[in-house]
Amino acid sequence: MASLESLTEDLLVRIYKGLASDGDRKSWRLVCRDFHRIDALTRSSLRVLRVEFLRSLLANYPRLDTLDLSVCPRIDDGAVAVLLMSQGSPWAFPRAAASSLSPPGRDPLAWTRGLRKLVLSRSTGLGHHGLEQVIRACAYLESVDVSHCCGFGDREAAALSCGARLREVKMDKCLGVTDVGLAKIAVGCGRLEKVSLKWCMEIGDLGVDLLCNKCVDLKFLDLSYLKVTNDSLQSIGSLAKLEVLALVGCSLIDDTGLQFLGGGCPLLRVIDMSRCNGISSCGLVSVAKGHEGLVQLNASYSLTECSSILLRRFKDLKNLNAIKIDGARVSDSAFKALSNCTSLVEIGLGKCIGATNLGLMRLVSGCVNLRVLDLTCCHSITDAAIFAISDSCRNLKCLKLESCNMITEKSLYYLGSFCLLLEELDLTDCGGINDTGLEYLSNCLELSCLKLALCPTISDKGLGHIASKCRKICEIDLYRCNGIGDDALAALSSGCKKLRRLNLSYCSDVTDRGMEYLGQLEELWDLEMRSLFNVTGVGLMALAAGCKRLADLDMKYCENVDDSGFWALAYYARNLRQINLSHCNISNMGLCMVMSNLTRLQEAKLVHLNKVTVEGFELALRTCWVRIKKVKLLAALRFKLSSDVRETLHSRGCKIRWD
Repeated sequence: MASLESLTEDLLVRIYKGLASDGDRKSWRLVCRDFHRIDALTRSSLRVLRVEFLRSLLANYPRLDTLDLSVCPRIDDGAVAVLLMSQGSPWAFPRAAASSLSPPGRDPLAWTRGLRKLVLSRSTGLGHHGLEQVIRACAYLESVDVSHCCGFGDREAAALSCGARLREVKMDKCLGVTDVGLAKIAVGCGRLEKVSLKWCMEIGDLGVDLLCNKCVDLKFLDLSYLKVTNDSLQSIGSLAKLEVLALVGCSLIDDTGLQFLGGGCPLLRVIDMSRCNGISSCGLVSVAKGHEGLVQLNASYSLTECSSILLRRFKDLKNLNAIKIDGARVSDSAFKALSNCTSLVEIGLGKCIGATNLGLMRLVSGCVNLRVLDLTCCHSITDAAIFAISDSCRNLKCLKLESCNMITEKSLYYLGSFCLLLEELDLTDCGGINDTGLEYLSNCLELSCLKLALCPTISDKGLGHIASKCRKICEIDLYRCNGIGDDALAALSSGCKKLRRLNLSYCSDVTDRGMEYLGQLEELWDLEMRSLFNVTGVGLMALAAGCKRLADLDMKYCENVDDSGFWALAYYARNLRQINLSHCNISNMGLCMVMSNLTRLQEAKLVHLNKVTVEGFELALRTCWVRIKKVKLLAALRFKLSSDVRETLHSRGCKIRWD
């Protein structure tokens, strides 16, 4: 048998590239030094969780092309300055950072020369000085994401303009950026191909016009929720290479503006005009006429009625594979016209008035290649429609049936018999679903996401059928499923080892025994467990000890969990990034332990903690203010917390929501 020493470096690299999961790659690194070296030489992306190790990590992985600091707290101008120094300087970090300095003999700035993509989303502590430093240092940077840096303004936009090679900039919810800042980016970054400005509320027509004039190579543009008018659409019409355009919630544009689009942007393939209440079917006809290569069209909650002229125009779009007209009034004849679009693989009909069994039967008679179908709140459809869908669209992968109250277990029988490739099914608030239906559904072995919220007639038995056969399940929503208890969680823990998201809120029969079963789900990442009155500190301890990857925990109204559970949470759940402790029975000491020990925590909801005093809140916030990014507190505390705490949190970019 060959030894590891006989494997060449090329073979080791090929083996390493075949590892699919982060867990497998982590295990690989721990085998031996040679395996660790292969990991260092091969790894191209890095997501950093703790800033004190950032410098040594970058020195160990010199061939990175992507660096993600979006979940790394304490990224500020000082941290960037130290990071870009050629010699280590431990003054900016705690003593633990002594080990973070780069290893001897390695160039600590080698990573800057290969970096192509930098993610700084939610880096609220970073200012324009630090941003400019890192942009200038990474001379070959092509993509920057500063989305949700709400305090960013024109000075930060000017810093971004130093990246002359930038091809992609994402600035969603940078609330302080105006037309002036966008103009600086447009002038300095003439190679831009992708720009996202969603929720940048201070940007208007002037900035968009200059962007379109200077960045003529734009292929992707997102102006969602901006106060732009038809003038912006006229400017956008001049972009000869534009392929994707998002205008979600742009209420000031109308059909006149869409006519400008219809006469321009010859390569446009995807357009999203959802929630644009100023447009009509006539405007969409203009867009469709000028873009025969259109692939995706989203007009959800924009149209009051979907006209027959528009639907006939869709037939001429041979490449069209996705249409969303949620919220529009439709008729059976409209569905018949839509059935002629045989290339469609996705249709959104959520809350469409007039959707009937007959209409859906006509639709699927032609659209047999459907993969995604959204029928949310189509209250008139029954099992007959689901039979037609299941029989015609056998490659269906995603079906949304929320609040379709007239469907029964028969629908699940049809799905379990014909749609064996189904991966996602939403049955929220479908009161006719029962355990027998779930047994039928368990034949869909590819199922990965199942939403059963507000289904009062399902029980542990039904979920047991799902868990025994659907081993690929990674998300289940059981919100207010009163028949679900510990036995269901036992079945999930043994059959659904890949489960990552679970909602158990208001499942009042769940006890500490159920929490012990959940502790066996090592992949569990997101758990909602509101109002589980039968869970105590013992149950929370079992959960925290087993689910080491838990990152998002909502335990609002878990009033019987005492400090023993919270101490265990503080000790074991070191990966937690978001937590909701509102209305919990936690003390001053328990809160301080949680907020100080959970070093990756970035968002906390701390409302109505009756056992915590003002002094307890003060101390808890002081222990985490270097990393916390968002905290929700009772409004009465606004005038009780010291100005020192409030000002320090604000200066470090923490957003306080007063409830």
